[in-house]
Amino acid sequence: MAIDLSLILVMGVMYGVGVYLVLDRTMTRVMLGLMLLTNATNLLIFHAGGPAGLAPIFNKDIAAGDYSDPLPQALVLTSIVISFAVTALMLGLIYRAWVLSRGDEIKDDAEDRKVATKPSYDPEEDTPASTDSSEFDGDEQTREREFKIKEEKRKSSGRESQKTTAHIAKDSSDIAGQKEHA
Repeated sequence: MAIDLSLILVMGVMYGVGVYLVLDRTMTRVMLGLMLLTNATNLLIFHAGGPAGLAPIFNKDIAAGDYSDPLPQALVLTSIVISFAVTALMLGLIYRAWVLSRGDEIKDDAEDRKVATKPSYDPEEDTPASTDSSEFDGDEQTREREFKIKEEKRKSSGRESQKTTAHIAKDSSDIAGQKEHA
């Protein structure tokens, strides 16, 4: 496959000018830069597809290497449709900006300047999250011991609450008995 140096040079110039225009502050130049970038990419895909060959229609008498690869053609067709949609969107944005402000230059506002001067570190958002222990941490024997300890505490607190309930009931019956004697 012969490398066509002039085509590669044209693609390089189109990429360079396209990137330069996309970095501008006017939306018309951004749109023109996007158009140059998509056209340079289309040329790159066609060039990567290899030399021209026969139409990709199957025939038993023709060797497989003689056919032209249809994939680059399909990719370029898809790219053309997408670039047309992006261009239409950019034209709509340019028209709306022209109607509202009689210009298409993107201006900085106060919020943009605040965001640009804000430090990237935020202590509230950037502190590492604390890790809580889980019942699934450790080995099986440790979990069994911890479970038994919790059960013992629960049972003992249940017994204490029963004792307390019985003690309250006894005290209330004693008070009721004292009221009867009086």
